[in-house]
This record gives sequence, structure tokens and C-alpha cells, in this order.
Amino acid sequence: MSIAGPLDKDLPVPLYHQLQEVLKAEIETGAYQAEEQLPNETKLAERFGVSKITVRQALHGLSEMGYIRREHGRGTFVARRKFNEGPRELTSFTEEMRRHSVTAGAQIVAQSEEDASPQVAHALQLGAGARVYVLKRIRLADGEPVSVQTAHIPAEFVPGMQLEPSASLYDVLQRQYHLFAARAKERYFAALADADASEVLQIAVGSPVFAVERITLLPNDKPFEFVQSIVRGDRYSIVLDLVKHGAEKRVLALS
Repeated sequence: MSIAGPLDKDLPVPLYHQLQEVLKAEIETGAYQAEEQLPNETKLAERFGVSKITVRQALHGLSEMGYIRREHGRGTFVARRKFNEGPRELTSFTEEMRRHSVTAGAQIVAQSEEDASPQVAHALQLGAGARVYVLKRIRLADGEPVSVQTAHIPAEFVPGMQLEPSASLYDVLQRQYHLFAARAKERYFAALADADASEVLQIAVGSPVFAVERITLLPNDKPFEFVQSIVRGDRYSIVLDLVKHGAEKRVLALS
């Protein structure tokens, strides 16, 4: 099953790290599928000709990176793929899932027109009593619920709006209403799943989730969408690409 050669004890790279990288590559290329149980420490030690301590170190590293999960008394299992979130270009959920080679889907829970709450009115810079189109959907990745989203759009922007379950919201907004998303501001909060989120996302009550708020802006910087989401913490991770201020200039000076 191995996609790599045997571990090389003559390399300066520690054996546990070599083993970690081999197992990581096998998981990434599908030799082990999500939720599949890995061989136990004894079998892995025999397969690679290393000690069980080396195997344990490698598995610990994979667990820290989110590739596997270890269940006491049951064994080690391949974790479901996480979708990395971080500074990036503005994309729809459908586009984001396509980049991960995952089929995006949606279940519409409700869509209606109603009065904007104070929070929604503030986010969309609307006056008191303004009406908004509200769309609540469960977002699916390969048929599995990964988030529940509630989008609010000024009703005057989308008269007669009724979204079909198979349609992309952003595609409809662009094609039918000439609303083009230019940029967005997102805030993530750590939270625990309540009973409603637990039922919708098929996770246990108290499971870690991200509560997300996003304000999407038109090219003229006018907000046209306010989205509140609950996202499964076991399917998403936030990755930040940090650069020290002035580092680019120093690199250029050395080149």
C-alpha cells in the first residue's frame, strides 16, 4: 500500500518524521480513506521496520495536523478532510468546494422577506423598518452538512427573489440583479453547537463550531449582503499566511 520507498536510517531526518510524511502522503492520495482505521502501532512498526515509539511519535504529529484522530480503546482513524479558510480572494461556497474537488450542495430551509433586525440594519447600513430578503440554507459538501447560513439582502435590491435549491446565490445576484461582489469582511468566533445547530449539522451538542459573520460589498463599497453562519469545527481550519512588516523589502534587498 505504501506509495513511498522504505525509511532511510542514514538520512539526517528523524525516522518518525519520515514515517509521518509517508503516512501523510498516503492519506492525501487516497490510499487511506476518511474514517478508515489505520493499522495498529505493532503492524505499522513491523511494516516500516521501526520501533513502536517511532510510530507513536509519527501518529502524534499526524494527529496534531488534523490528519487522523485517535480514539481510546478503538484505534486510529483517518480524519475527514478540513477545508482551510484564510486570507484569500472572495469566492462563493460553490467555488470554494470546487477548489477542494468536493461537490457543493444546499438545502433551503426558508426564504422570505421581513423587517431587518437592528443588527442586520446596522450591517447593511439600512434605515429603521427597512425590508430584507432572508435566505437560510444548509450547505453541503459531498452531501454532508458542513454549515448553516442565513443571508440578508436589502429587499429593494432583489425584488421577487426566489432561489432554487440547485442555484448559486451569487450567480443569480449577478445575472438577474446585476449585483457583483467586490470584497467582504469576515469575523470568526469560537462557539459551541446548541441543540438547533446539533440537529442541522448532525453533530453532538457542545461540539466546537465557528460562528461567522460576513458583510459583502459592491464595487462602490456599499454593503449588499450580511451573512451569519455556523460552521462545523471538525471540517474547517483557519490558516493565516503571516508576513512580518517590511520583510518583503528585506528579501528584495538581498536578491
